[in-house]
Amino acid sequence: MKRAGLLACVLVLCSSLALAQGRAWPKPPAPAETTSAPKPVPDSKIRVDTVQLQREARELSDLASSLPSDIERVNHGLLPKDTIDKLKRIEKLSKHLRGEISP
Repeated sequence: MKRAGLLACVLVLCSSLALAQGRAWPKPPAPAETTSAPKPVPDSKIRVDTVQLQREARELSDLASSLPSDIERVNHGLLPKDTIDKLKRIEKLSKHLRGEISP
């Protein structure tokens, strides 16, 4: 019995010393932000060359409008020489435009 009482006293003494030294239970993490405020746009994205974007959008539109006739020829077994180049240019323009206007 004396040993159990002594062991209990030692445990209480050790735990009180640990608390006195500043050791405490870990704190839970801070809650995540719940507001959906828009992120600020970096300065580099604000300086968009609108004239260049208009020009590229017009070129993209012209290329896209010329594709149905090319595809009609493909359906008849003829592949117009520049159809693949048009498709590659459309892809390049669309990627560039998307990159310029998306945050």
